[in-house]
Amino acid sequence: MKLTYLGHSGVYLDTGDYRLIIDPFLTGNPKAAVKAEDIEADYILLTHGHSDHIGDAETIARRTGAPIIAIVELADFFQQKGLQVTGMNLGGSYNFPFGKLTFTPALHSSSVEVNGTNLYLGVAAGIVLNIDGFTLYHSGDTALFSDMKLIGSKHHIDLAFLPIGDFFTMGPEDALLAAEWIGAKHVVPIHYNTFDIIKQDGPLFTAQLEKQGISGHALQPGESLEQSQLTR
Repeated sequence: MKLTYLGHSGVYLDTGDYRLIIDPFLTGNPKAAVKAEDIEADYILLTHGHSDHIGDAETIARRTGAPIIAIVELADFFQQKGLQVTGMNLGGSYNFPFGKLTFTPALHSSSVEVNGTNLYLGVAAGIVLNIDGFTLYHSGDTALFSDMKLIGSKHHIDLAFLPIGDFFTMGPEDALLAAEWIGAKHVVPIHYNTFDIIKQDGPLFTAQLEKQGISGHALQPGESLEQSQLTR
């Protein structure tokens, strides 16, 4: 499996058989590694409804036919646009062709502006994926919360994508605690440096992770990791 960081919170997974994209915000993203029209996807996974996470979901879904998997209210929003969706909820799991997906809690909001009004799109969530025995956790946008310990105890996480930008999500100090609490073997920081207000030092964060015995990978947008690099 190949995992590519697309910038902001966007992650692209190529399992060899399936291509998944999480939180595709490419158009209007000054740090985006690729253009939305260059993305081929079999599934689109969304953590919550903010525009910097669902940005290109509709256009990619229409072009590729990829179904959108999201919390039920967010899935309904896209279903009303004529797209194929699977709506789930917190704590729910399902064995998709690519592997098992579980939606976990996240402490954040979820809405999108429509005609000048914020439309409620359900709760924010994290995503745990188990693909051929490899477990990946994308926390979505979240504050630090103690039940991350429960997520880690249940799922034995090989790789976690955690926000460090602060202001809208947890910052580096809380993300260090989150990495420890979930028991992640490897961590990639996300949701930072896209805009000045969430500017952070990724390499400093990963150096601090190393002091905790956790392998950190401060990927630049467009950089990838192979599963073989994450087997310790």
